[in-house]
Amino acid sequence: MLTQNYTGEEKQKRFHEFDCPDEFTGEDYKYLILLAALNIFLSFTAFLGNTLILVALRKESSLHPPSKLLYRNLAITDFCVGVIVEPVSVIYWMSLVMERWSLCRIILAKFVTTGSTLCTVSLLTVTSISVDRLLALSLGLRYRQVVTLKRTYVAVFAFWVVSIVGATMYFVNPRIVFWYINIIVILCIATSVFSYTKIFLILRHNQIHALGHLFQGQPSQAISMSNARHRKAVSSALWVQIVLAVCYLPYCIIIFSTPQSGFPLSFYLARQYAYTLIYVNSSLNPLLYCWKIREIREAVKDALRQ
Repeated sequence: MLTQNYTGEEKQKRFHEFDCPDEFTGEDYKYLILLAALNIFLSFTAFLGNTLILVALRKESSLHPPSKLLYRNLAITDFCVGVIVEPVSVIYWMSLVMERWSLCRIILAKFVTTGSTLCTVSLLTVTSISVDRLLALSLGLRYRQVVTLKRTYVAVFAFWVVSIVGATMYFVNPRIVFWYINIIVILCIATSVFSYTKIFLILRHNQIHALGHLFQGQPSQAISMSNARHRKAVSSALWVQIVLAVCYLPYCIIIFSTPQSGFPLSFYLARQYAYTLIYVNSSLNPLLYCWKIREIREAVKDALRQ
């Protein structure tokens, strides 16, 4: 039974079995079918939107190459969510509807490993974008010397290695992946909050500094223009961060409220819908790029014309 209690090593060994429950009724199946239909639509929008963004980024030359690489990496992970994770999710949920338990357990491993890998890379990339914006603001002219394309490639490669290794721990012990993702989420949130708080304080200090020059009759146009340019770049990165946080919030709430004694069916269904909301993020990001980053918006328009 899904609601049966397990403790200690027995609960740890059977952790993965709660993701292929055999307690569904006809009423419950309609929720899984709805999830499958919704993810088929999201798979298409994520594929189409991120394909356009990747084409636009390839043609766009005005963005700083390291920043461009980070946005491209985020678009690649969102693209992979659309063409890999969501179709696998649909097969997983339909295997439950058709009561194909052996297929469910096989697909479950692919579902967890690919989903964990791509979501972790997305979290790390969005966090690195916030750090990149902080470095651009705080380092000034030294930014292009410190944040190079080669170093950014190394960071992106490290993101993928760490994410893949962490996700494959599912085959050792599923609970390792559970705690690994929780730690990554906490670290990424803490880093992003610190970065944007620091950015706000620096921009505020620069604005006060510019006003001081203005009152003294000294020119402050350069400081104001620099502030406006950085504020625009930070705004686009912050919107990506906010949308990601909104999409991940229900999952975090559900995971941190995991029952200690058994897993009711309602908890299982709530977690599946939380996964779907995370996938929505992959379809929303292309819209954010077009809305907040003028260079990408113009490149997408050119791609659509062609």
